[in-house]
Amino acid sequence: MSALEEVFEGKKRIVICGIGNDIRGDDAFGVLVAGRLNELLDNPNILVINCGEVPENYTGKIRDFLPDLVVFVDAVGFNGEVGEYIIADPEGTIGEAVSTHGLPLKFVTRFMKTMINTDFILIGCQPGSTGLFEEPSELIKEKAERLAGLLAGILKTT
Repeated sequence: MSALEEVFEGKKRIVICGIGNDIRGDDAFGVLVAGRLNELLDNPNILVINCGEVPENYTGKIRDFLPDLVVFVDAVGFNGEVGEYIIADPEGTIGEAVSTHGLPLKFVTRFMKTMINTDFILIGCQPGSTGLFEEPSELIKEKAERLAGLLAGILKTT
């Protein structure tokens, strides 16, 4: 079993939150994954949300879904190779390593834990360029497509 499969082990109701800004180059990673997952999945126990830059705006929707697991998917600067994935605790320091979003995931996660008793995980991808009005790189588009495919394969059996 892969590390990614272990994240979902025993979880039935899952929220996937794609986070990012689609006009800031590789920062679009999370929203690209969410967009593709919405095309690939049709499972009433999986809620995929394109949160854009403001995951905090979706806390009520997440809470009302009563998930067993919330997965944040985002571009995260962790000094890895561009396109490298990381699985991390969104309350850890990695969740605030780089952010173009309103609130760091650390604070969103802490707030959500006051509302629901669930697990939270961050799947991050090291971005390259995140300049304003840039398109995501081909590498990041490929990595987003690959992750969406992997997640869809895992979640179809959930």
